[in-house]
Amino acid sequence: MKKQKIAIVGLGRVGSVFLEALLSKANQGLEIVAVVEKSDTPGCRLAQAKGIEILDVDGLIGKSGDVDIIFDLTGVSAVRQELREKLLKSTNRHTVIATESIARMIWIFIADTELPDIHAAVGY
Repeated sequence: MKKQKIAIVGLGRVGSVFLEALLSKANQGLEIVAVVEKSDTPGCRLAQAKGIEILDVDGLIGKSGDVDIIFDLTGVSAVRQELREKLLKSTNRHTVIATESIARMIWIFIADTELPDIHAAVGY
C-alpha cells in the first residue's frame, strides 16, 4: 500500500490532537514525515518521542518533494501565505497544503471526539 506522507505545521492544541489521531492510523497508509513547531508543546514532544523530524518552514519546504500533504494547523494566515509562496518558489507541484477545514473533515472520520476549536476561520 502506498503511504500518504504527511507534515503538520503547528502543534498547538489543534495540531497536537490531530497528530495523535493520525499516529493512531499510521498502519493504515499514513506516515507523518515531519512537523513544524517552534514551541515546546505536547504535540512537539510526542513527535520527538516518535522520531518524527521537527523542522522550520524552510526545512519543510526543502523536504516537500517527499511530502504529499502539509496540514497547516497554525490558524495564522501569514504562515499559510509563507507556505504557499515558498512551495511555489520551490517548483514543487506535488505537495498540497490542507487547511483547518480539511483537517476537520478528516477528523470526523478518524476520531470519536471533537477537534478543539480555537482558531478563527482564516480561509485558504
